[in-house]
Amino acid sequence: MEKEILEQGLNLNRRKFLSRLSLGVGSAALGSLLIPDLFKGGNPSEDAIMDALPHFAPKAKRVIYLFQNGAPSQLETFDYKPLLNKNIGQELPESIRGGQRLTGMTADQKSFPLVGSYFPFQQYGESRAWISSIFPHTASVVDDICIVKSMHTEAINHDPALTFFQTGAQVGNRPSMGSWLSYGLGSENSNLPAFCVLLSRGKGNGQGVYSKLWSNGFLDATHQGVQFSNSEDPVLYLKDPKSMNRDERRKMIDQIAAINDLSFKEFNDPQISAKVQQYEMAYRMQTAVPEMTDISKEPDSVIKMYGPDCLVPGTYAANCLLARKLSESGVRFVQLYHQGWDAHGDLPNQMIGQAKDVDQASAALITDLKQRGLLDETLVIWGGEFGRTNYCQGKILPENYGRDHHPRAFSIWMAGGGVKPGIVYGETDEFGYNIVENPVHVHDFQATILNLMGIDHERLTFKHLGRRYRLTDVSGKVIKDLIA
Repeated sequence: MEKEILEQGLNLNRRKFLSRLSLGVGSAALGSLLIPDLFKGGNPSEDAIMDALPHFAPKAKRVIYLFQNGAPSQLETFDYKPLLNKNIGQELPESIRGGQRLTGMTADQKSFPLVGSYFPFQQYGESRAWISSIFPHTASVVDDICIVKSMHTEAINHDPALTFFQTGAQVGNRPSMGSWLSYGLGSENSNLPAFCVLLSRGKGNGQGVYSKLWSNGFLDATHQGVQFSNSEDPVLYLKDPKSMNRDERRKMIDQIAAINDLSFKEFNDPQISAKVQQYEMAYRMQTAVPEMTDISKEPDSVIKMYGPDCLVPGTYAANCLLARKLSESGVRFVQLYHQGWDAHGDLPNQMIGQAKDVDQASAALITDLKQRGLLDETLVIWGGEFGRTNYCQGKILPENYGRDHHPRAFSIWMAGGGVKPGIVYGETDEFGYNIVENPVHVHDFQATILNLMGIDHERLTFKHLGRRYRLTDVSGKVIKDLIA
């Protein structure tokens, strides 16, 4: 009968499929074997059934995204512009600014005085990449990373820019990148989610981080990111209720599943199946998560590598170490958000604090993965939602200048997972304002990440409200020069 159904055109919906096979959990399981995309939402098309993922051999199996929320200044990190120091206080030429859109914070400024970096730069590694003095640990692994200095985006304010990077759209209600990878590739460990989220807070001016950034959007709820907390319970509501043991918990989940199965037979709602899967995942996580978050078995050499902060739950260093443990255990996408980079004033002091938070642990993550033989298959990304202006916001004081938002050009770095190590890609003009070589748009960046994971970004789609959606919307090209 299964063969007969598949030969009738591949246009059947869930209701027809399940009715042909007799409704029930056993039938649903058979259906998921015959058509793996059956419970991923929407109607399984011929493309969804025939176009198995990955589309080609992946270079990376997992992603760890170290998102620096608030937008670190490229001019104090990786984009060295000595002209700005030479011409400090001089007006930014109108021919360079070109009538760029400004935020409300500098739109009323009468002048745009140039300001260079308070921190000295030096060249490192075989790539001779310029790196700021406040990132000495990153400088030590420069030959393992690829610095992209020509990122650009369309959004000029934090929330839409952050949402754009994570979901491919500036508005909410779209699946995040981690959800897309969960939908397309799933997890390598059935006891852990495919998509985990870790939050930390730095010493600088912060911007909000909201759950819409790890939302499943219109995908099934099983693809939503699972947020870990720095409390006694890393994932809330996993523990058994008081006076209930594991056997009783198992019976309770089985009874809930039986009730949900009755509802599924009546309504054929895929969200019911998703809910059953979530209960089952939570039950399995009860054992896996406590073991995962326990760092007592980590050797002293690893603790020293990440720094003493890694012993403090909820810090950036602790989250980097946890990200390695999660990735090593098969979690497909680990998303870190580190707040505090929004330096509109007092930029040098804020940058020192933020760099101290992230520099050692970020470099340690690269070294740790490399020592374990995992870097080649793990893509690590570091960067924010946009860059910072080359002109000063407010008064120019040696230790108290600020920079406004700058979407035209900024820097990120990537490592492992099939990315070319030890290179600098793209270039900005001598003012650090406009891209003059190899621009990389947000959708190009997303397309390249999917490509490294073995996915053609134009073929990973989901039909919703009559339209096929994808992470890269209707644009994006793979930057092949970044791929080893």
